[in-house]
Amino acid sequence: MARMVVLLVVAGFAAGLSGSMAGLASLFSYPALLAVGLSPVAANQTNTIALAVASVGSVLGSRPELRGQAPRVLRLLPLTLVGGAIGAGLVLVTPSDAFALIVPFLVAGASLVLLLPRREDAKPVTSRVGHAATVVGVLVVGVYSGYFGAAAGVVMMALLTRALADSLVRVNAVKNVLLGASNAVAAVGFAVLGEVSWSAALPLTAGLLVGNYYGPAIARRLPPTVLRIGIAVAGLVLAGVLLYRGLTAP
Repeated sequence: MARMVVLLVVAGFAAGLSGSMAGLASLFSYPALLAVGLSPVAANQTNTIALAVASVGSVLGSRPELRGQAPRVLRLLPLTLVGGAIGAGLVLVTPSDAFALIVPFLVAGASLVLLLPRREDAKPVTSRVGHAATVVGVLVVGVYSGYFGAAAGVVMMALLTRALADSLVRVNAVKNVLLGASNAVAAVGFAVLGEVSWSAALPLTAGLLVGNYYGPAIARRLPPTVLRIGIAVAGLVLAGVLLYRGLTAP
């Protein structure tokens, strides 16, 4: 029991750092939950609850980057709330195996988008078509986040960096709020109707809270190019891991 708690706290801390900086929390948290004996469904739902509670840390840590972004956040927030609710509903009524071979390609594609350098004179999306694409994209990522969520942050980062044309750390701060909201609304459904291991959720959440709080402070000290490439490479690694799991699962 003590070893399980230590493993989950450490994995949670690593997940918090990587999640608040790059949207890759599940690279550490999800496998750790599987390692302590949870089924994929229980691990997915327990992970979502831990991420939702711990998102408070990433939002608090991102306060400097969130200044002046309230209108932007409030415009996008309802989309992720609705998406998270839809995703959670799908988890409760359908098997999550359906995404096993789709998710890796989604994550890999988002990672490759992040590898593309953004032009210095890039402008935020202003056309109706661009706005519509952003709305649909944020809603879809919200659904994905509520349904499974592994590397949803990478996908959201890839979408927002093109739609908002802002600095990476400011985009990252918006991503932290949006995915925190999506996870929160999904977590409510899982807590009431799902298959959650609370004994695993508590130590994982503790580690996540600390990692989430310090992650944004580290991100703002890294050169933007290093951060962007680091997120993209880590996302490609996760895509490979998820593809391998999908192909080798019984």
